[in-house]
Amino acid sequence: MNFDKEKMLQLCNEWSKNTLMETLQIEYIDVGEGFLTAKMPVSSRVHQPLGLLHGGATVALAESVGSAASLLFINHEKQEARGIEISANHLRSKREGEVFATARILHQGRSLHLWEIKITDEQGKLISLCKLTNMILPRKN
Repeated sequence: MNFDKEKMLQLCNEWSKNTLMETLQIEYIDVGEGFLTAKMPVSSRVHQPLGLLHGGATVALAESVGSAASLLFINHEKQEARGIEISANHLRSKREGEVFATARILHQGRSLHLWEIKITDEQGKLISLCKLTNMILPRKN
């Protein structure tokens, strides 16, 4: 894979402006061979009523990083990625701090990408394990 790491992170963060990713304060922080990592603060803005990280916010983080990760493998001027299935297992709760989502490619086909996304806390403890399937489509201008 031949890409400029800083340029790819900048592009992902720019695309997040005025979207759910900006609302959730998701920031893309690392990218490399077959992976992309983002972080999200955990505060009352992403809590469920019991004061814990909402599973929906966790899934939004997972789908955001997995969809952006598909950009590593496509010509984003001619193609786009659309999430078609996501699953999540929530294993541990989180009240405050940050969570980190790392998407790693499991299958890279011409029309489908399968990603495993691990959501961890600051100590690397697994919070959620997600799987995302993206369909790769021609971009309509």
